[in-house]
Amino acid sequence: MSQEIEIEFKQRLDQSAFLMLKEHFEEQRTPFFRQVNHYFETEDFLLKAHQSALRVREKNNMLVLTFKQPYEKGLLETHQPLSEKAFESMKKTGDIPEGEVKEQIASLIASDSFSLIYYGSLTTERSEINLPEGQLVLDQSQYLQHTDFELEFESSSYQEGEKFFNHLIERFELDRDIPDNKIRRFFKALDKQRSDN
Repeated sequence: MSQEIEIEFKQRLDQSAFLMLKEHFEEQRTPFFRQVNHYFETEDFLLKAHQSALRVREKNNMLVLTFKQPYEKGLLETHQPLSEKAFESMKKTGDIPEGEVKEQIASLIASDSFSLIYYGSLTTERSEINLPEGQLVLDQSQYLQHTDFELEFESSSYQEGEKFFNHLIERFELDRDIPDNKIRRFFKALDKQRSDN
């Protein structure tokens, strides 16, 4: 198992700001690569009620099961590698594989009998910029007939990270616009799609 504290700052971008930043960091950033987040929840959205989320991330032909839960000013992430067979089983049966992620969820919701539903996926084209202050990320995400753009900044210090990110927003003359995280955006779009049908 691996656990880490995630401290990140986000900014919603429109397409023109996204393209401007993409060009500005052309020499520093990685080529864009694809990652797919697959989202799971209980039928009664018990994880959401605890401000938590569960996903399987597909990246570089590897699958990682991640549970995110609030922790001080960031998120505590618990990661567990996942086989293709276990992933397919999760989607079909709703049963989470034994391991640290299941234990973490069980301790949070005070129950080890819970069943999950696979709700769908969000695909992100990502480019990363490693800076002395932390990692800056440009994301273009697609899900449920939606496309959106965002800038993320990951830091090891909340105070220093916030200061740097706010300075960056001012430098590029962006109107501060903090987006929901990806899983919330996905489920909002899913709710809207269902209510429209």
